[in-house]
Amino acid sequence: MKRWLWVIGLAAVAGVGIWWGMRPQPVPVETLALTAKPLRVTVEEEGKTRLRSRYVISAPVAGYLRRLQLKAGETVRAGAVIATLEPPRPAVLDARTVEQGGARVAAAERALQVAQSRVATQGEQVRSAKAELDYWTQQRQREERLRKSGDVAATRLERTVTDLRRAEAAVAAAERGLATTEAEVEAAKAEVATARAALRQTARAATGESIPVVAPAGGRVIRVVRESEGVVGPGEPLVEIGDARAIEVVVEVLSADAVRIAPGMRVLLDRWGGPKVLEARVRLVEPGGFTKISALGVEEQRVRVVADLVSPEGEWAALGDGYRVEAAFVLWEGEKVMQAPANAVFRVGDGWAVFVVEGGVARRRAVQVGHRSGVAVEILGGVREGETVILHPDETVGEGKAVTGGKA
Repeated sequence: MKRWLWVIGLAAVAGVGIWWGMRPQPVPVETLALTAKPLRVTVEEEGKTRLRSRYVISAPVAGYLRRLQLKAGETVRAGAVIATLEPPRPAVLDARTVEQGGARVAAAERALQVAQSRVATQGEQVRSAKAELDYWTQQRQREERLRKSGDVAATRLERTVTDLRRAEAAVAAAERGLATTEAEVEAAKAEVATARAALRQTARAATGESIPVVAPAGGRVIRVVRESEGVVGPGEPLVEIGDARAIEVVVEVLSADAVRIAPGMRVLLDRWGGPKVLEARVRLVEPGGFTKISALGVEEQRVRVVADLVSPEGEWAALGDGYRVEAAFVLWEGEKVMQAPANAVFRVGDGWAVFVVEGGVARRRAVQVGHRSGVAVEILGGVREGETVILHPDETVGEGKAVTGGKA
């Protein structure tokens, strides 16, 4: 009898152990109570600051630049002399070049003498042609008087008129030749002057005048492009100035996000190095986009968005041109919004649902969602404030499944 009692007892203990081991175990989960709190939907991108108005001061003409005394960060007023340009320095002449220059001067002087002698000869030709013209003019007058009295034949008068016209043409040709020869003389004089000027070695050009380069507007020196003295060409940049207090923020956003951004929209600037988050307002969404290669090698269509700082100047006084900022464009925000973590909401067909914990059991609830941020979803209906939802539900969580766990 005792033996059977032991057998029955051991079987009961084994049955209880098997039941205990095979009973359903609650699934460990992480939960969170729903609350109503502020929600903000943003588009975040990296941007940089730039001066709204900047001036690149360039050399107006070619010349020799004196060393600039300005340094980056200095303040300049409108009309102040930024740099001074002197006439270009002449090239240093070696012995061979000097000899060649002397030969060119001598050749130019001889050409001038020849041209001057030709002017004298051409002048004699002009005077001779004019004398011939005077003779035929007087002869025509005499024959016209005699023709009226019948003492001279008509053919004789016609020959005289022809000779007169030939003399007029000769005078005109001689005068044109004289004018051409005089022009050659002037050109020869200029050639002589050029050859002599090329031969002379001077520290400066003949005038010795310098040209001041002035600032078109007041501001601070942003960058000194050319500091050392030396030869500069026309249009070469020297100094870049601008108003350091007129700063704007430029952000390159994806074109799909740019269509949701409008002028006047709030922009929050963070991670710029200061203790406070700065606020700005969108001023311009550029109408044209451009292609940019991302760090992963993907082509992206991006659009530049320009925003103006509206925070007090004392909060962002340390910002300068080309500083990096993290910009968050506020697309929508609410002060008291029922919301659930984005990792608690999942798709069910064409709708959305969450798992709610009721008495230690998971219950699936269909919910209506509204705005979505990166970490939270606006809940429009389906659950109440204070109810507990399951975070990161996986395949082990189902309708009616016992759950256990703590709140996040």
